[in-house]
Amino acid sequence: MKNLRILTVMLAIASVIFTTTSCKDNKKEQSNVSEDHSEMNHDNSDGHHEGEKKEIAMSGNQDGNAESVLKDYFSLKGALVNDDNEKAKGLGTTLAKSFGNLDTSKYSDTQKKELKEIIEDATEHAEHISESDIKHQREHFKILSKDITDMVAITGTATKLYEQFCPMYDGGTAWLSTKEEVRNPYYGSKMLKCGKVQREIN
Repeated sequence: MKNLRILTVMLAIASVIFTTTSCKDNKKEQSNVSEDHSEMNHDNSDGHHEGEKKEIAMSGNQDGNAESVLKDYFSLKGALVNDDNEKAKGLGTTLAKSFGNLDTSKYSDTQKKELKEIIEDATEHAEHISESDIKHQREHFKILSKDITDMVAITGTATKLYEQFCPMYDGGTAWLSTKEEVRNPYYGSKMLKCGKVQREIN
């Protein structure tokens, strides 16, 4: 039994080292960052959720306003991927307005309560992004991504999303994207491809 525990711990450590090393190796690939950026669009994004790999059970509702929020979120993510502080500021303002326009009237009382809390929290983070340097923007984007993921669990989505995860940023951080290819909003050109898809959201 003791040997089994030791083996389990060793395997877990090896897995962390492998993932971290592969992210560090991405630094070597960044000589072509400008080319990678030119190929990117702002559809990419990321959310969080304790490393779960199972798919979110969607409500089936696909609110047009929720899709508008997602569109603005992905544009913001794209600005962070491109290290564009000024553009991210403007998109933070846009996203805060989109949250303010989110219609929750068709949801159940429980869902309305949850959405209200999500909207309040996410709006605050979007507003901070609208007035911060890029390092601080990325800190707020981490929590904002969790809020967006929680929102999508209630509203559903018309587009397949990919939850992606970077083990290097702040102890491990996720975000949502419309594309499977990883473009990291937390490191941008420093480690553009650091991360992996940890689950799909349909």
